[in-house]
Amino acid sequence: MSQGMVRSLKDLVVNVEFDDAESMPALNEVITVGNDTNTPLLVHALLDARTAQCLNLYGHRNIQKGMPVTPTGHSVEVAVGDAMIGRIINAVGDPIDDCGPLDPNLEKRNIFKLPPRATTFGQSKPEILETGIKVIDFFTPFVKGRKIGVIGGAGVGKTVLTMEMIHNIAVGTGGLSFFAGIGERIREGAELYETLKDGDLLKNTCMFFGQMDQNPVQRSLIAISAVTLAEYFRDDQKKDLLYFADNMYRYVQARNELSSILDQVPNEGGYEPTIFTDIKTLQDRLASNENGSITAVQTIYVPADDLSDPAVQLIQHEMDGILVLSRAVAEQGIRPAVDLTRSSSSLLSPDIVGERHYMLSLQVQALLQKYESLKGIIAIIGENELSAADRSDYAKAKKLIQFFNQPMHVMEAQSATKGETWTREDTLKGIEEIIV
Repeated sequence: MSQGMVRSLKDLVVNVEFDDAESMPALNEVITVGNDTNTPLLVHALLDARTAQCLNLYGHRNIQKGMPVTPTGHSVEVAVGDAMIGRIINAVGDPIDDCGPLDPNLEKRNIFKLPPRATTFGQSKPEILETGIKVIDFFTPFVKGRKIGVIGGAGVGKTVLTMEMIHNIAVGTGGLSFFAGIGERIREGAELYETLKDGDLLKNTCMFFGQMDQNPVQRSLIAISAVTLAEYFRDDQKKDLLYFADNMYRYVQARNELSSILDQVPNEGGYEPTIFTDIKTLQDRLASNENGSITAVQTIYVPADDLSDPAVQLIQHEMDGILVLSRAVAEQGIRPAVDLTRSSSSLLSPDIVGERHYMLSLQVQALLQKYESLKGIIAIIGENELSAADRSDYAKAKKLIQFFNQPMHVMEAQSATKGETWTREDTLKGIEEIIV
């Protein structure tokens, strides 16, 4: 077998020289260093006819210049099959849940191999999946095969809301869910695992973690590793799946770190030059076809609460619905802390949610917009100086804001308040009682 030799090292970047062009590995192939840990390297680019630029997958620091390197003939692979349900896997397919090794005979899939192009498939009517969370089911309806984004700054409840959705949908439908933890806190991953375990929901969940303690190579790969397994269940087992990614902005951050290490010139927004293709390639794999569907919920961290951030805007444009979490709402003690006037969805239309739901949404948005405009007036002259009609509308808007406050099941231990699950019908009835 052909061999190469380590020629230079810089942080996670290792340049390897091979004897000739014929012995060069392929892009995205894994090659191993001849050291005591057989450190795997991922071929990132071919610099010339004999030199491959590689990324150190595990961040091992025992690589030295001159060490031999051997191609493996395969890329990063993850095992697929029913045995993966209930397990926690890292970006390179290794189990990290202390439940023993995976069966070596399991089929494995290359995480970089793109599936066949998704074809359009007809549905007589879009299928609404109820989450049991009033504010989501009303403002950003959950439709099978579509994408929902949960946007917000640090500490406003993105992960908790995701955990609640996973809990409610798993309890309500028993459907298969995928969770990709991208660059988030280790504590949050542990809490999600314990919540699902206590609720006997691991049997419906596959989990992939590339958390804050991992290097940017693994954090940038974890989302596509999870998608690879999801594609197997969609295409081979013809299932409808739920895919939760927390957090998509951390995926961009990981790619940005790699770009800096690779000495790439950033774009005008300060992000990696390939930010558009990085986001688009992943989002295009979260697709549905005639075999099954992938319904995606993706949290998006907003740096410095700036919704105009270029990366946030790029990710947001891939979503069918956007739920914006607000620090100002959170400070009022309302959970989920949703900014009702800034959340929107292209799926909130009569042909999807029905005429009744659609007309109620228009009325609610009109009341909320009026509430925002009246707040400034009330601050100056007081509520009593408003006309009777304005006072009535202002009172209705305040009731609506409180109506969407909802205790969550996954926070019962912390809040000592029993969680609530609402059907869409009950939500619509509750709103009608307030505004009619």
